[in-house]
Amino acid sequence: MERIVEQSLLYDFYGELLTPHQKEIYEAAIFNDMSLGEIAEEQGISRQGVHDQLKRCHKILEEYESKLHLLSRFLQMKQKAEEIARVSAEAKSNLQHMDRLIESLERIECLSADILEEL
Repeated sequence: MERIVEQSLLYDFYGELLTPHQKEIYEAAIFNDMSLGEIAEEQGISRQGVHDQLKRCHKILEEYESKLHLLSRFLQMKQKAEEIARVSAEAKSNLQHMDRLIESLERIECLSADILEEL
């Protein structure tokens, strides 16, 4: 996964667990695309302080993910939901071939069962 997308997703899931100061710095860097110097000036700290804080924030977010796995479970569910949509569309086009339609419906049942089991 692209690093910036990964950082954004981790923040979406766990950002509220950061301190307000950490959130300000992380949001400025990731979402507002501010440079270390710009953030340092705005926050009244050194560029090195901003760099260290960003590394610390990313490490904290990754640690939450390694313990809770919310992001990975979300991505798995998203992938299965996308497959359900694909298989459903395939099933519609297979109406003239009953054997393929049955296979598609069985796959939809399996995916739905997987999602329900993980919830």
